[in-house]
Amino acid sequence: MATKTRRPAPPPRPSGPAPRHSSRTRLLAGILAVVMLGSVVTVTVAGFANRGGDDDERTTTPTGCPAADKSDAPRLAFDNRPVWCLTSGTSYAAVFATSEGEIRFDLDTDRMPETTNNFVVLARYGYFDDTLLFRIDPSIGIIQGGAPTTNSWSDPGPGYTIPDEGGTFMPTANGGARGPFTYEPGQLVMARSAGLNSSGAQFFFTTTESASLLDDQGSYLVFGTTDDAGQAVLDAMMALYEVDPDSPYGGGPTRDLVVHSVTIAEG
Repeated sequence: MATKTRRPAPPPRPSGPAPRHSSRTRLLAGILAVVMLGSVVTVTVAGFANRGGDDDERTTTPTGCPAADKSDAPRLAFDNRPVWCLTSGTSYAAVFATSEGEIRFDLDTDRMPETTNNFVVLARYGYFDDTLLFRIDPSIGIIQGGAPTTNSWSDPGPGYTIPDEGGTFMPTANGGARGPFTYEPGQLVMARSAGLNSSGAQFFFTTTESASLLDDQGSYLVFGTTDDAGQAVLDAMMALYEVDPDSPYGGGPTRDLVVHSVTIAEG
């Protein structure tokens, strides 16, 4: 397996008044391209430490499952979606260690087994470690991440997509999809492109009641929920959003939001 050298996540800024956005920060957190209803929850950013590299640095999945201790990490590209790696009767939680604090999401193995399995496998390959939460969108109450190669909506993803699950999905006239989900603060949700069965690795956190504006689509796969402590961290992240009239998309966070690691806890 090729070994990938990671650059460390950026250190936190000193305490005190939030600085104005630099040009880099505006590009990093403000350049976003949103296409709604039958579309992608997406954003465009630039400037964070990319983890893509040459083709020979991108490895493919083995036939088995990743080690729970992440000793098989990092892996960023795969030939196929993961094999089944969850243990029957075991509960799973995804623990995000972020620059703003820890967020724990209990994962829904009953309604969303394939989605949960996919996320657990990617997390144990270190797929989400040292990446940005690259988008804040207060208009729909979300914070998005899970793009390790580019830290942007245009990330190539893991090399596969996963099937929709959790209810009935229908194609829409504009080439999108409508699904069964509703959205409220404190959820872990898969992002997707327009059509059916199009989620891969990008995810978002729902942070405010504005996330319910996505209910008309309902196609973003909800597979985890956090508690009050996790919600407090999400609220702190959303509070970092600053309107920036110099940004073509209205604003972004006052500092980088970094996912240092995602650890899977078994119950």
